[in-house]
Amino acid sequence: MSQQPIIKEVIINAPKSKVWKAITDKDQMREWYFDLAEFKPRVGFKFQFEGGTEDKKYLHLCEITEVEEGKKLTHSWRYDGYEGNSFVTWELFDENGKTRLKLTHSGLETFPESNPDLARKNFEMGWNEIIGTSLVNFVERNISENN
Repeated sequence: MSQQPIIKEVIINAPKSKVWKAITDKDQMREWYFDLAEFKPRVGFKFQFEGGTEDKKYLHLCEITEVEEGKKLTHSWRYDGYEGNSFVTWELFDENGKTRLKLTHSGLETFPESNPDLARKNFEMGWNEIIGTSLVNFVERNISENN
């Protein structure tokens, strides 16, 4: 059964170019997101990272499926050894010199319900922290330091 995707939106006090760089440059991503060995915003590019709780780590396997330079990036999001495949879309919109980031995570219903770590509420909490706190703080701090 299909369920509604998770949609999170934040306003970041920075131009789209700065936010785009933060979500596509592996060195910047390492500071607010996950430690990626490599990342290229190019359709077909595959990347992976480890994440989870202190008790249980999951290897995330991802592939870029759509890129609109400076505007939109979509990648798959699945877990090594587990059923299911979801998609994360990052969209950027200009808001009078600021950037509105809209993150959509769809396909969560494809993950095994028997694993409580993969429950929707955990994704909601995770994205709130990742984009609502970590990304916003990283980009806005770097903007103020560079001015």
